[in-house]
Amino acid sequence: MKDMLKNFTILYVEDEEMVRKSAVEYLSRVCKNVLEAKDGKEAINVWKEHKPDIIITDISMPKLNGIDMASYIRAHDKDVQIIIATAHSDTDYLIQAVELQLVKYIIKPITKDKLIGALEKSMELIEDKSKFNLLLSKNCEYNAFEKVIYTDSKEIKLTKNETLFLDLLAHHHTRVVKYEEIENAIWAYEGMSQDAIRSLVRGIRKKVPEGAIENVSGSGYKLHTL
Repeated sequence: MKDMLKNFTILYVEDEEMVRKSAVEYLSRVCKNVLEAKDGKEAINVWKEHKPDIIITDISMPKLNGIDMASYIRAHDKDVQIIIATAHSDTDYLIQAVELQLVKYIIKPITKDKLIGALEKSMELIEDKSKFNLLLSKNCEYNAFEKVIYTDSKEIKLTKNETLFLDLLAHHHTRVVKYEEIENAIWAYEGMSQDAIRSLVRGIRKKVPEGAIENVSGSGYKLHTL
């Protein structure tokens, strides 16, 4: 499992600094990229900017609790894996956790074994979505696990924004990704201009097969796979 986690980004949300730092320190040993936030509002901003693969969050936090934060994120992101941690079991929270399609409900204190168990479950769910290898043509594929394009088994270099754009389309390759979603994923703070998106798409189209990225007029973009 550790080898798999190296390619994923995890966001850990907890208002108690000592608990958060301890968990982040452990997760940093097994994951490529570990982000942290001290409350729900900060977590939403981090999620918007970095689009983590897995979120582990406490429930009781100032400004915005973990359930409300998860509810907001789930409304905009159906793929991110969310794990809830709390100091006590509460039936109402458990019901909401089921409704939000959360991975697991961890009772504190959080231990290494509990974290590993929850992360393993997340890995299973992500694998089940079969999003890792997307064929763009007979000789070109996008590996959403590594976030890399391969043409004739050779890696094609992508810029940061190209990676964010292609990964967003890959995660939602069964539908059109709307302009608003693209703006939130790449230009959340400065806003998305027409020139910026056109330039980005023009650059990435040079690296993928013809017709792989379709512009749906007035709506957004769609990734075509075999």
